[in-house]
Amino acid sequence: CHHQNPEESLTCQGVSLYIPQPAINATVEEDILLSVDYSCHGIPTIEWKYTSSWGVQKIVEWKPGTQANISQSHKDRVCTFDNGSIQLFSVGVRDSGSYIVTVTERLGSSRFGTIVLHVSEILYEDLHFVAVFLAFLVAVAALLISLMWVCNKCAYKFQRKRRHKLKESTTEEIELQDVEC
Repeated sequence: CHHQNPEESLTCQGVSLYIPQPAINATVEEDILLSVDYSCHGIPTIEWKYTSSWGVQKIVEWKPGTQANISQSHKDRVCTFDNGSIQLFSVGVRDSGSYIVTVTERLGSSRFGTIVLHVSEILYEDLHFVAVFLAFLVAVAALLISLMWVCNKCAYKFQRKRRHKLKESTTEEIELQDVEC
């Protein structure tokens, strides 16, 4: 690329990278498109890496039009596109983190961009919490009802025994009085 105009030569040698959505919120089991677009002269090398609190992990590297070299950790979970985008299938909470794309031109110039993905299972957690809470309430109610039933039984037996004893003591007094007479 030897142009007279220096601006033209910069655009000719450089790589430009466009990321329409730098932050993505998703829920579990969704298929996510990490969308990018680049422009450069020639066929670049595109590389995606994943960074989280666990460290950096390479996902995939390829040249558009050729077979992508997908890492073992993401086999059967990633699909690549010639514009540099990748699709992640059936994401989980563990997929949350930063995805860094690097587009490197043959001459060595490169651009990188980041997409932050947050995968949540709030919906599932909320439903789970509600279900557990309801089950807990039902269990407590059942326990209280059974305790009341047991207490009532005990109280009833206790009252009957007391009545029985009272009857016995009064009859004994009457008998003693009869003997004295």
